[in-house]
Amino acid sequence: MRDLTGFRVVLVHAHPDDEAITTGGTIAALSRRGADILVVTCTLGEEGEVIGETYQHLVADEADQLGGFRTRELDASLAALGARGAYLGGAGRFRDSGMAGSKASRNPRAFVNSGDAPVELLAQIFAAERPHVVITYGADGGYGHPDHVRAHEITHAAAERVAVPCILHAVRLARETAALMPAEAPQGWRLPEEGELDGVDTADWSMQLDDAAYSSKISSMRAHATQLWIADGQVSRTNPHAAFGRGPVVYYALSNLIVQPIQRVEHFQLGAGELPAEL
Repeated sequence: MRDLTGFRVVLVHAHPDDEAITTGGTIAALSRRGADILVVTCTLGEEGEVIGETYQHLVADEADQLGGFRTRELDASLAALGARGAYLGGAGRFRDSGMAGSKASRNPRAFVNSGDAPVELLAQIFAAERPHVVITYGADGGYGHPDHVRAHEITHAAAERVAVPCILHAVRLARETAALMPAEAPQGWRLPEEGELDGVDTADWSMQLDDAAYSSKISSMRAHATQLWIADGQVSRTNPHAAFGRGPVVYYALSNLIVQPIQRVEHFQLGAGELPAEL
């Protein structure tokens, strides 16, 4: 069904892999319906950790080559989802800020120290793309990462300059995440403790993923192998270790090895404007 031909969506994400984790299924589903989708990524994710031994020394404190490597992962992810991609200001214009209070956050090139420049750059993208919907994070950045918070701030500021008709914030429903947790984590992983995972109580719009969109989301997440470990029994050159999940869905973990479900429903809260009738 190509009922969204001519419908335009722009997503604003902080790092490579955010598009896959929080919005991958929605991107895939809307793309299959004919929507034109642009994912704007604000940093290269230079301050990330690395899963698997193969590329461990690319991290910021050693070779500092992780950001360039992650561009390849993002390309593969977007191909799996059927979306276009652009880096805000060009690849490497703004650097990953790391966590609040870290040395990385004091770098003059850090995204959190970027001033008005990213607002103007994003406003130019909005003016050129004329999106019907823009998707980003809520005011808390989802889980508090400073770059996610900054992405929220510049998205709303740029949208005011260009009069974007609708902004949606990607969220997870806390009760749904809890209900999907397995009784036992994959070997070497652990279950989350109280309050470790983000979650809200309500959503204004939700996307139920069919099998095709869910499969595309998993493929896009698997593309970010330095950052995400999927408990589907597969291995790769990046991470030559398999994890096997037990439970109702496919599970993944970040480098902290906390098990999380890859959910079949993606949720959004209305951040500004009105939901388009097409959705």
